[in-house]
Amino acid sequence: MSPLLQATDISKFYGSRVGCQNVSFDLYPGEVMGIVGESGSGKTTLLNCLAGHLKPDTGAVLFDTRADGMQDTVKMSEPARRMLSRTDWAFVHQHARDGLRMGVSAGGNVGERLMAVGARNYGQIRAKATDWLDRVEIQVDRIDDRPAAFSGGMQQRLQIARNLVTGPRLVFMDEPTGGLDVSVQARLLDLLRGLVREMELSAIIVTHDLAVVRLLADRLMVMKDGHVVEAGLTDQVLDDPQHGYTQLLVSSVLQV
Repeated sequence: MSPLLQATDISKFYGSRVGCQNVSFDLYPGEVMGIVGESGSGKTTLLNCLAGHLKPDTGAVLFDTRADGMQDTVKMSEPARRMLSRTDWAFVHQHARDGLRMGVSAGGNVGERLMAVGARNYGQIRAKATDWLDRVEIQVDRIDDRPAAFSGGMQQRLQIARNLVTGPRLVFMDEPTGGLDVSVQARLLDLLRGLVREMELSAIIVTHDLAVVRLLADRLMVMKDGHVVEAGLTDQVLDDPQHGYTQLLVSSVLQV
């Protein structure tokens, strides 16, 4: 099986400060990669470089496009990258408000992404939006409500519906359960796990919560000071950490 995405020597610097340095990995179709580390470890910088939100100072991000095979998204034109982000890619923000149009109805938020890829039939758009609200456990009679009327957990589920409605193959997630109550987190994680499996999605998930990657990620990278200090199968890394920093992360969770 060929990789869906190949990251090679990704580095990003902020003056003399290292955002991330010399990060390389392959991601395969249907695989979920977790990236963990404390605040400031470089995991969000890396995610933003991979997703095209930041341009890395060095390195390549190759993605297996449907039309042209492996393409370096770092060198893509802005219109081509924007179209990729509407079709084969999706990005779930930590704060749902960053990924939603707060002045547009729930149905409109989902429908907008469909329209961005060419859908024009109002009835079909509304029907698909209704179906997706149901899939993410939002009552369909709230299709015309605006996101501000929703709880934080519902806003996050709406953001997920907006992102997945076009059937992407790769989803970037930045702390998808951050800031939510524990009970809401559990429900959202269960929903995400089901959708990832059902849609055979590949995903890259950044989080500081080891329970999130334990549940969702097949493989894991641990970052410290902009560098990957340990990588491997999720259960292996968490059950038998080799690097001192990973051992501290795991033991700090066990002591809570």
